[in-house]
Amino acid sequence: MTDRPLPEGSVRPASAGGESAGGEPAGGGPAGGAPAGGATADRATVDRATADAWAALGGPPDLLERVSFHGPQDVLPSGLPVRRLARATVAACSLAAAELAALRSGGPVPAVRVDEGAVATAFVSERHLTVDGRTPVNFAPHSGFWRTADGWVRTHANYPHHRARLLAALDLAADAGPEQLAEMLRTLPAEQVQERAYAAGALAVAVAPVSTAMHPLVEKWEVDVVGGEAEGAAAAGARPLGAAPVDRPAAGVRVLDLTRVIAGPVATRTLALLGADVLRIDSPRLPEAEDAHADTGFGKRSTRLDLAEPAERAVFEELLATADVVVSGYRPGALDAHGLAPDALFARRPDLVVAQICAWGWRGPWAWRRGFDSLVQAGVGIAGHEAGPDGRPGVLPAQALDHGTGYLIAAAVLRALTDQRTRRPGGRHLRFALAGTASWLLHGIEPEKPAQASPEPHAPEVHAPEAHAAEAYDPSRWLVETDSAYGRLRHALPPIGYEGAPTDWSRPPGRWGTDAPVWL
Repeated sequence: MTDRPLPEGSVRPASAGGESAGGEPAGGGPAGGAPAGGATADRATVDRATADAWAALGGPPDLLERVSFHGPQDVLPSGLPVRRLARATVAACSLAAAELAALRSGGPVPAVRVDEGAVATAFVSERHLTVDGRTPVNFAPHSGFWRTADGWVRTHANYPHHRARLLAALDLAADAGPEQLAEMLRTLPAEQVQERAYAAGALAVAVAPVSTAMHPLVEKWEVDVVGGEAEGAAAAGARPLGAAPVDRPAAGVRVLDLTRVIAGPVATRTLALLGADVLRIDSPRLPEAEDAHADTGFGKRSTRLDLAEPAERAVFEELLATADVVVSGYRPGALDAHGLAPDALFARRPDLVVAQICAWGWRGPWAWRRGFDSLVQAGVGIAGHEAGPDGRPGVLPAQALDHGTGYLIAAAVLRALTDQRTRRPGGRHLRFALAGTASWLLHGIEPEKPAQASPEPHAPEVHAPEAHAAEAYDPSRWLVETDSAYGRLRHALPPIGYEGAPTDWSRPPGRWGTDAPVWL
């Protein structure tokens, strides 16, 4: 690893940072590494954003010809290419699932056909969720945009401990309401609010101009650990998975889910859809919003373990001993004290796939800061870009950084499982950041063209000429009702689309933190 070598071993960089296999930066040159100006007709019909995402994941470029889109186009309207980001991340994930399905079923790689209506509905799954007819509240009263003495700030106070820290940082009473918060914020500069909140462990970010900082879409390394107890395991490579049906390409794969709040849970929800045994583990000391789990807990099981307690730590180590994948959604360094830093994991299990996600990127002065999709939108300039005529900051039509990154993480894990068994054994280290997805949205995806610019504005980008039939978007087509431990849920269907793909999860979410800490 270029920035943090593993002990007793070495890490070789793979195609990372959004580069194609030929070293071309994503966004430059035709898909698949064809020479500039020499793209074939087939290359010209491939969706460019999908090709860039697939190249960043190290996927074989020839498989892109199997991807097409259909369904309504009037989805996720924005001044930024949110629709293109959304469909590209789901298409890349669908293609990675199809690739693994072919490996495990012994057949050809299934064709990928992504429904843009299903994608748009899934990207706002938390807004479509109802529980026994009740619509959950996604943002608490102390969360949102607030005027400051010199601009705007975005706060995130959905969890009680975050609200308490925010109010304390601003010298407000613990029971201060939104009106008192607004009054205080109008007297302070935005950056001062941001830094006071950061120092107190609260969450507030000044609304900034569009950032020119470029973060990679994904960073990937292949891991070798040599010497000590790990050497034999490294030589053995990843454990065999055997045959699996096309609709369950991840069957038998064991995933430790150490994630919270949309991006990571969307990734692991997707892996569960595809047949993986996903066990989410939370600390009993951290609260979770049950409605959030009702949205992202489909197909998974959930337990609580206190890793500071020796007996519960021993249970975790037993689970880790036979896991295939660890997905972590905590800030850089937050889990290191528990022996869960990537180098420590690989020293014990060099064949693991370790995927990490953070908010602000893995380098620089903000790397260690807490963050959520809404805060990253504010900090990188998306909120200002989407501002209304009155100057009030705006938001994307979905928490697209969260959802898009979630599908990219799932895609990278699926690709890593295939890669381990077809090219080179050993561990895989994958890193993502919401800021990386934001950079791609701001600077790496071609903007949407006005509908009147061409009689067929989407034909050059889509493999199938008939892919975009004109139809109005009606999200109810992709909503179903399911009984669960929480009651009757109305929820969005999964958007993964390939021939033979599963159409729904095998199980509804159980109550958060109530499952036994065992593999099935």
